[in-house]
Amino acid sequence: MEWREVVEHPSLKDLPFKIETNEWGKIVMTPASYGHAAYQARIFRWFVLSGAGEALAECPIQTSKGVRVADVAWASAAFHKKFGPQNLSLPESPEIVVEVLSPSNNAAEMEDKSKLYFQAGAKEFWLCGEHGDLRFFDPCGELEISGIFPDFPGHIDIHVV
Repeated sequence: MEWREVVEHPSLKDLPFKIETNEWGKIVMTPASYGHAAYQARIFRWFVLSGAGEALAECPIQTSKGVRVADVAWASAAFHKKFGPQNLSLPESPEIVVEVLSPSNNAAEMEDKSKLYFQAGAKEFWLCGEHGDLRFFDPCGELEISGIFPDFPGHIDIHVV
């Protein structure tokens, strides 16, 4: 299926799953949990409060293996101006792509996603573990801190409001 067909298909609207496509155009669905959503929300909020660029939730990115939907992404003002909201999926990756691990994810899947996002133009890939620990990567490997947002915490606590 083409991404436009997925987005416009009436039976796929309002599903409680994250939908992506693979390299063969097949739909892949991943269930999410409350904790997963809470980590997404905290990361999204941090991007918004930074006052820079555009925070994006459930961001569809065209990759060489189909459309992958990043849990959270951050785009600079220049990126946002270049692509804006007219695209059903982005033909390039925003500068930062964040995936939050779920029990259904595995390390190989996340490594594959990070490579796809970097091939599509991401500058950094962030991985939030199931307990809120963050790992930051650029195309050369793991970083101690984000090069774009060096003040971003290495751990997120969703048990404190």
